[in-house]
Amino acid sequence: MLAHDPDPVRFLLVDDTPENLVALEALLVRPGLEILKARSGTEALELLLTHEVALAFLDVQMPGMDGFELAELMRGTERTKNVPIIFVTAGTSDPHRIFKGYDRGAVDFLFKPIEPHILRSKADVFFELYRQRRDLASALRLNEMFVGILGHDLRSPLSTLVAGAQILEKESKDEDTRRIVQRMVRAGDRMNGMIRQMLDLTGSRLGGGVVGSRRPIDLLELTQSTIDEVLGGAPDRQIDLDSRGVCVASADPIRIQQVLANLLTNAIHHGTREAPVQVRLAGEEEVVTLSVENGGAIPPEVLPSLFDPFRSGRSPTSRSSGLGLGLFISKQILEEHGGSLEVASSPREGTRFVARLPR
Repeated sequence: MLAHDPDPVRFLLVDDTPENLVALEALLVRPGLEILKARSGTEALELLLTHEVALAFLDVQMPGMDGFELAELMRGTERTKNVPIIFVTAGTSDPHRIFKGYDRGAVDFLFKPIEPHILRSKADVFFELYRQRRDLASALRLNEMFVGILGHDLRSPLSTLVAGAQILEKESKDEDTRRIVQRMVRAGDRMNGMIRQMLDLTGSRLGGGVVGSRRPIDLLELTQSTIDEVLGGAPDRQIDLDSRGVCVASADPIRIQQVLANLLTNAIHHGTREAPVQVRLAGEEEVVTLSVENGGAIPPEVLPSLFDPFRSGRSPTSRSSGLGLGLFISKQILEEHGGSLEVASSPREGTRFVARLPR
């Protein structure tokens, strides 16, 4: 238990006999480790509420809450369900008790008297796995922070380039030049969209969330304006809107419009050209439901991972202009509002996304 270690690996010893705790501590103590000791299941649970541990050694036979009961409680709690458990017992190698221990979530059994070399070897495996997981989580967090900072810093120069291209587009008199500049503007808009998605993903994974301030919004009005924007980039397509009931809910208008734009653009991009996109709004007692339907089916093998990040399209050959984060972020936004996003698709019925937003 070296207090000067800034980031020790903690593990838990639970035994109702003080002498056993002292003996186990003497066998396991070394630099870089911090030992937490408890003489009952209740004390152990209190320690687990405030400390993250890499491993737990539990005595099987304890008065009150025994080791099996403690293990069952640990497995039933989100914070401790993945903590490896090694049971330590002075009893005989009874197959029934061993089976019961593994059923409660044990990774191993040790029988007294304990061989010190075996004890340390088994513990070191779990300590090293814990260090690797912790280092990986730290590296991933640092990487996501870097992506967030980079994305934020890229926005300013990209906005300058897009604004300059838009000026050139208006002033250009040569048709070939105008077409080139228009492609530059569209490319800049796509880049802005990808940067926004990356920032949303980073904010979500770093715990900041993707939803800001909320206020009452009219979903019908917001949907109609979003349809107009989407059709501005696809004037040859058709989107039909139908609504019933009062479609007002308390939400972040910017984020909900982002959901609408993602779903509508997705329907335009992947739907069959001959079938119009059908948008339906329904104001119910506690929720506003939005469905977006288009012709064409999503391949069955793609459906289970459709809302995973970095899926760029519905099939390996589908054409995509983004990073595949739109549906993932849309689902995150709705869930942070207490809502949901679901999809159903078949060759006969086409594809339908259903978003539910609590009032």
